[in-house]
Amino acid sequence: MATNVLLIGSGGREHALAWKIAQSPELGSFWAAPGNPGIAEHARIAPVDPADHAAVAEFCRNESVDLVVVGPEAPLVAGLADDLRAAGLAVFGPSAAAARLEGSKGFTKDLCTLKNIPTAAYGRFADADAAKAYIREMGAPIVVKADGLAAGKGVTVALALDDALRAVDACFADAFGLGAEVVVEEFLEGREASLFCLCDGTDALFFGTAEDHKRAFDGDKGPNTGGMGAYSPSAAMTPALVEEAMARIVRPTLAGMREAGSPFTGVLYAGLMLTTDGVRLIEYNVRFGDPECQTLMLRLESDLLPILRAVAEGSLTGIEPRWRDEAAVCVVMAAKGYPGAYAKGTPIGLPADTGDAAIFHAGTRRDGDRLVADGGRVLGVTALGSDAAEARDVAYRTVRAIDWPGGFHRTDIGLKAL
Repeated sequence: MATNVLLIGSGGREHALAWKIAQSPELGSFWAAPGNPGIAEHARIAPVDPADHAAVAEFCRNESVDLVVVGPEAPLVAGLADDLRAAGLAVFGPSAAAARLEGSKGFTKDLCTLKNIPTAAYGRFADADAAKAYIREMGAPIVVKADGLAAGKGVTVALALDDALRAVDACFADAFGLGAEVVVEEFLEGREASLFCLCDGTDALFFGTAEDHKRAFDGDKGPNTGGMGAYSPSAAMTPALVEEAMARIVRPTLAGMREAGSPFTGVLYAGLMLTTDGVRLIEYNVRFGDPECQTLMLRLESDLLPILRAVAEGSLTGIEPRWRDEAAVCVVMAAKGYPGAYAKGTPIGLPADTGDAAIFHAGTRRDGDRLVADGGRVLGVTALGSDAAEARDVAYRTVRAIDWPGGFHRTDIGLKAL
């Protein structure tokens, strides 16, 4: 029997999910809200505001939706999955209580302490003076994080003491719109990698690795962003490191969430630091990464829809994802000025033929017949190759074919894989 799906979200991650879901022979009606011009090529745009949970539930009843797939973190933290489940719907995504793993960095750090999960030493502060005293005691380099959701931009890796103190002031001045709590962490040395797992509340199923590029400019320079590119699989995550992360980080986390009465279902994205002392957790996200999702969807050989449905129904028994041998690289094209102030409405010309690459829309909209930029991160140009070098070549060849004077991109995405 066909599965009718509503996809929540409007970014590059959701376009990649829509692109993959649309390939399923098990798909019935396919809706998205609020969507974007790229998602609209695969799904009908639902006339409903995802922030209005009752309206989403009513839409699902009226359109006989069988499965709701929630892409971004904000609706999950706001309890959309809870309200839809209460209305009798199957939902891919965690409850609000379980989404605290991303919604509150302090909550996650405390869980790590409780379950002996390896992570950076830390302090939680609701007072700026106390946070600054801790920073002066610990010294630099040190990491300052706004406690709540900040779209990847609420983290300051401070190499100097004054930078850390200014970051505390920014957090308590509500620079990220989050209110007043900060987490101050030990600076970890090593290589970052991302690990993804599908979780049914009890068990975790490994679902790939990737490496993200957070800084705005080449050579990992400039401010943190939501992500300027990614490649998969991670060149650094060996099978032994994957198993170490699963055993010491992911499984204890699931156990801790069950014990707290908040079992985690959905996709759990562990940001990891590979140190000389082993794998350590940097932070969790409770959704697919963006742009990591784009690379995972190109590499996933299996039909995604039954996998999402199994997670939503609470049992991963019998689910064995198949992956392509190829590597994938995603290059993000962002509006000039991002992650600071940037212009909207600049026109974008896409090539008629993208060859072996996929162009995933993130911050775009239609202005009559024109496609224009409507966000900070605007496009995710993603390609497969026999290895990362070939995938890079294909992706950057497609980037060069895009006519968008208002945009910029890093030129070194995936070089670490070489």
